[in-house]
Amino acid sequence: MAFGFKIRKLDTAREYSMEELYEAIKNTQFTAGQPELTKHGAAMIITFPPIDRNNQIWISPGQMKRAPWSRFTVTKNEVAGLGNMAGNAALSVVTNGWSGMSGTFGKKAKAAEELVVTTYEELKALGL
Repeated sequence: MAFGFKIRKLDTAREYSMEELYEAIKNTQFTAGQPELTKHGAAMIITFPPIDRNNQIWISPGQMKRAPWSRFTVTKNEVAGLGNMAGNAALSVVTNGWSGMSGTFGKKAKAAEELVVTTYEELKALGL
């Protein structure tokens, strides 16, 4: 864990694009909820329903190369999506960074950290 952020690296038996990984897991019942393919900036990631504005489980590429990948990162972060990026950035400026504290401390942050581990274990059990 790195200062409020639990990170798990998922290695898969074969390489997947984000779209292919989403197709492989989209019908799986996860403790974190139903996965969704989300555009975040220039990237596509897989997200789960947000706990709050500062806590959402993400699956993203875990390698610094072009798709496809065989390593993915399961972590918690702010709510993803193009519209959410601008809103989160503006709120952070207005509150001088204090708006993001619930993503680091508190019950919802702890619940999200636990969901990172659970989601990782559920993905690993799929034998991807």
